[in-house]
Amino acid sequence: MAFYRQVGEVPPKRHTQFRRPDGGLHREELVGEEGFSSDSALLYHRGVPSALVDARPWELPDQSLTPNAPLVPRHLRLHDLFAGDEHEGTDPVTGRRLVLGNADVRISYAVSSRTSPYYRNATGDECVFVERGAATVETVFGSLEVGRGDYVVIPRTTTHRWIPTGDEPLRTYAIEANGHIAPPKRYLSRYGQFLEHAPYCERDLRGPAGPLLAEGTDVEVYVKHRGTGPSGLAGTVHVVPEHPFDVVGWDGCLYPYAFDVADFEPITGRVHQPPPVHQVFEGPNFVICNFVPRKVDYHPLAVPVPYYHSNVDSDEVMFYVDGDYEARKGSGIGKGSVSLHPGGHSHGPQPGAIEPSLGAESFDELAVMVDTFRPLDLGAAGTACDDGRYAWSWSGRGPGE
Repeated sequence: MAFYRQVGEVPPKRHTQFRRPDGGLHREELVGEEGFSSDSALLYHRGVPSALVDARPWELPDQSLTPNAPLVPRHLRLHDLFAGDEHEGTDPVTGRRLVLGNADVRISYAVSSRTSPYYRNATGDECVFVERGAATVETVFGSLEVGRGDYVVIPRTTTHRWIPTGDEPLRTYAIEANGHIAPPKRYLSRYGQFLEHAPYCERDLRGPAGPLLAEGTDVEVYVKHRGTGPSGLAGTVHVVPEHPFDVVGWDGCLYPYAFDVADFEPITGRVHQPPPVHQVFEGPNFVICNFVPRKVDYHPLAVPVPYYHSNVDSDEVMFYVDGDYEARKGSGIGKGSVSLHPGGHSHGPQPGAIEPSLGAESFDELAVMVDTFRPLDLGAAGTACDDGRYAWSWSGRGPGE
């Protein structure tokens, strides 16, 4: 995120001596993307950020994937994954259950009431959408207070933890990239400023409050990183001699931030607008869009629900968060549902949804969409909550009927 911030104390000149009150040196750490050729931040630690005193393997939550075969659209009921009070024993990191994934992106879901371990994802950035509940996200850059409707974008290798707060369980929808997640390039000037046509801007982004200084010794940090197994991922627990939250100040353009989906200003038109107008972020071989409450098409003969379309180059994943999604009426899809419309299959409104939408002036719906440009496979959680009927919802009958 090429938007400069400074938090806490930093020296007047980078890469120069910056001493503690006792005369010792702070340790300067560069956190940067693409080697030394893209956005970065400089962090000033009280301790040595590279120090370790122990390490052991961490067995990651199930990362296995099963092909979507035979190729069919699917309806996944995420709210079926955590029954009863199961959330009371889970946290927002180790409790994630993998729903869908490929080599570029993994989509997981968690319902949590416990504080996560300290954690860093060394494979890519994370964009976590808060469906319900609230949390404090403590990071090496400082803390973020997040709640319902917030996206939380956490750069690769950022040490952090989630602390659920409030009276209801924290429901999070985690989009993990195998690279970096950023605003779409078409929203930005060549120097990185949001342009006038962008549906949100710098004022809408909430950076960390800090610095966040903590004391402690022999602290465990759970690290997800590249591996050689079938998933290409592995886990390690690093034990560090001093608390990782020892940064007295930092500055730069790379840091975690939150963005409230309610601050996304929808782009509308006289006739139905295509999904790119709803885009909020992009990653390697995928995009993230959101469909928010909005006025709809105002041509006198407009058809407000989407036209039927074939995903020639992408799989489309829609997470239905809130409201009343007009195009899916009659399909069984509701709050907490995910639809998977795979490349190679034409999809569009359910039978009977078009006529009732005519003349509508607004839609009250909230959904998060991920379009991937390589096929998605089903995680164990996706297989577990598949309704098994959605593929036949356009025809009204299934195999053998």
